[in-house]
Amino acid sequence: MPMFDDEITANIEKTLSEIPHPSLPAGSNIYGSTKVFPDYKAQDGETYFTLVHGIPHESSVSFVAVLQATRALRKGFDSALYFYGPGTLACMATRGFPTTGDAGFPGELNMNNSIETFIKEGGTVFCCRFGLALHGLREEDLIEGVIPCHPLDVQDAIIHYARKGAIINSTYNL
Repeated sequence: MPMFDDEITANIEKTLSEIPHPSLPAGSNIYGSTKVFPDYKAQDGETYFTLVHGIPHESSVSFVAVLQATRALRKGFDSALYFYGPGTLACMATRGFPTTGDAGFPGELNMNNSIETFIKEGGTVFCCRFGLALHGLREEDLIEGVIPCHPLDVQDAIIHYARKGAIINSTYNL
């Protein structure tokens, strides 16, 4: 610890001893576990459609949207993701540092890995070409299996899925 005068050193010792740490050992349960709603499964023909308009590593909103779409897929829903605007960044197979595919920090490629899992498990992923162009992204750098779409497809995809009676989850982050 750096050198401090006696008053600061005494205050450091005092503040560290005010509350014992850890107050509970690892593995302590401090939250209840009752699930309020039933664990719904898809009925025949049900669809779950998620729109993602958020930067992949700047907030959890986009990541959670992909996890929810994957959970819906595993519950039997015909599940699709549609990335547009800054969300298109998540669809790039060229993300990573120092080389593509390397995580420059823990979790940097969570979105890539989750999108790849979603596709492998049978989900459909759309990506807006205008969103790609806005960010200087190349279509050939999309994660394998991502379907590039015309900018006017965003609205028509919503209409398509709404007419199918889909549950529509629209996520947005600024």
